[in-house]
Amino acid sequence: MRRIIVVCEGPTEKEFCHDILLPHFQKLNILIEAPLIKQSGGGIVPWRVLKSQLERHLAEGDAIVTTFIDYYGIKKDYEFPGWEASQKAPHNIDKVRALEEAISNEMPDDCRHRFIPHIQLHEFESLLFSNVDAFAKNFADNDLDLEKLRRVVNEFANPEDINNSPKTAPSKRILSAVKSYSKVLDGNCVAMDIGLERMRLCCPHFNEWISELEKV
Repeated sequence: MRRIIVVCEGPTEKEFCHDILLPHFQKLNILIEAPLIKQSGGGIVPWRVLKSQLERHLAEGDAIVTTFIDYYGIKKDYEFPGWEASQKAPHNIDKVRALEEAISNEMPDDCRHRFIPHIQLHEFESLLFSNVDAFAKNFADNDLDLEKLRRVVNEFANPEDINNSPKTAPSKRILSAVKSYSKVLDGNCVAMDIGLERMRLCCPHFNEWISELEKV
């Protein structure tokens, strides 16, 4: 069985890999492992720390190594390769792709072909806007402003475009409409009700990542 190691930013991404990606890839005879980023309390870390962990996983053998981290959390001070150059790109998706290419180029030559970087645009919660009606299955009417979430969806071409300031990131928009929302407790419950295929249909960069992993 082929093996993919998905280095996850936090427990929500780890549970997503276990609950949603693992069953899908098992059908393709691919095993998903989802370790958390080391030296992290549930969030991104400086590039030198993440790079060291990625290289250790690549040294384990013939496994494919990938990442599941949020673009929203990466800051200049973390010194990701290509950060300043990527910020000159015209669109957020171009910024993310430039960063992914730069971190890939940082991997050792002999195992770079087994590294598939993925930076989620803008964060995990963007996937949940693929079908906001799924929130109604997980929250009581008096705790949920479903119309507010629907208005957000209608403002953007796709869920990965949702963000225009630190105060309007996908998670912040969900919290403004679902007061009791907990990323760790509720995120994957909603995601499971949405389903992987719907998220792939609505989120093109996410779909590109899954498609690449399916080819290993």
